[in-house]
Amino acid sequence: MEEPAPPGNETVSTVGELDFAVVTLREFLHRSNAYRAVAIVERETGIGPAEIDCERFRAIEVNLGDRVVLLDHNVDLAVQPPPLPTIKPLPAFQVNAVLGEVTGTIGGLKHLVDGVSALAAALGGRNVAMALFESDDPDSPLTITARADGSEAPVITIADESFTLPAAPAA
Repeated sequence: MEEPAPPGNETVSTVGELDFAVVTLREFLHRSNAYRAVAIVERETGIGPAEIDCERFRAIEVNLGDRVVLLDHNVDLAVQPPPLPTIKPLPAFQVNAVLGEVTGTIGGLKHLVDGVSALAAALGGRNVAMALFESDDPDSPLTITARADGSEAPVITIADESFTLPAAPAA
């Protein structure tokens, strides 16, 4: 059941050129078992970026800078999501922000980092994608952030602590 829109935000049926990012985030959310996916999307010169926030069972919030609009989570948009890699839903990870430890399915963290990186790449440009995944500590979700052009290493955040994956050993 979808929650009602907060007062003061207009509900719309499209956000025009941003519809592609909306359907891409929504598709990733449904495939990955993330509970929230967010993108910062560049727009034309002179207009600041938009922030699109797609959360399970909630209206999709699009902050256009000068106003915030909402789209029904199941809104039918005239664009298709791009092909995304298979993203296996994984069980919640055990996390320890103090030690920077994440325990779970072997290869699971790398799998999610690759998935969020692919999401960012699908958004294109220098756009940023972030996905939040449940952990064993409700106050410390596992958050993964990646930039579309790969110019920065993906960042893993647990509570308020940020980490990057160590480089793979040379073969």
